[in-house]
Amino acid sequence: MVAAVAAGAFAAAAAGQTLQSFGSSSDADGVTPLANATDARASFALGGDAPAGAPELVPAAHYADASAEVQKLNASLQVTQDREARAAAVAKAAADEAARPKTCLPAHGAFTSGFGARWGTTHFGIDIANSIGTPIYAASDGTVIDAGPASGFGLWVRIQLDDGTIQVYGHMNTFSVHEGQKVKCGQKIAEIGDRGQATGPHLHFEVWQNGTKKIDPRPWLAARGVYL
Repeated sequence: MVAAVAAGAFAAAAAGQTLQSFGSSSDADGVTPLANATDARASFALGGDAPAGAPELVPAAHYADASAEVQKLNASLQVTQDREARAAAVAKAAADEAARPKTCLPAHGAFTSGFGARWGTTHFGIDIANSIGTPIYAASDGTVIDAGPASGFGLWVRIQLDDGTIQVYGHMNTFSVHEGQKVKCGQKIAEIGDRGQATGPHLHFEVWQNGTKKIDPRPWLAARGVYL
C-alpha cells in the first residue's frame, strides 16, 4: 500500500512537472499560458477589461449614435446635391436666354411692298403676303399695348419694346394676345388675314422709333440680323 501511494505521488509530481514545462514554453513556441478559471471569468465579465488582442465590444448606444450621424451626413449630402442642381438649372436658363434671338422675322411669305411713296400716298410699313391663317410672330420681346379693331387695318396688334420702340401688325385674320401681355421674339401673336383696306391676305408691319417716328422696318430688322 505504501508503495502504491508513493507511486501515485510520483506520477502526480511528474504530471505537474510536465504541465509546468508546457506552461513555461512560450519562448519555444510562442504560446502564452492561460489565466486560471477565476481570472478568465473575470476578464470576460460584463464591464471587465477584455484580454489583450480581443476585439473591443461597442455598446449598442454607440451604434444608434453612428446611425444618427449617417442620417445627418446623408441629409447634408442631399441638400448639397439639391443646391448644385438648382445652380445648374439657373445657369442653363441664363445660357438659353443669352442664346435666344432677340429679333425675329414677323411672318414668312412674299415681300410685296416696301416703305415709302405708293399710289400717291406714303406707305409707312412693309407687306409680307401669304395665305390666310399663316402665323404672325412677335418680332421682338415686348409688351402688347393694343390688340383689337383699328381703322384701316381691320384688326391690329401693337407691341412696345423696352426702349420705347413700337411695332405695328395689321390686317390680321385673328390674334391671340391681349393688352398688357408680355411676349417674346418668335412667339405667335396672330394670323395673316385680309381685313381692313387690303387687296389680299398679308401682314402689314411698321416700326415706330421712340414710339412716334415711323421708320423703314427693313433696315431696322437688318441691323438686328433679320433680312427680307
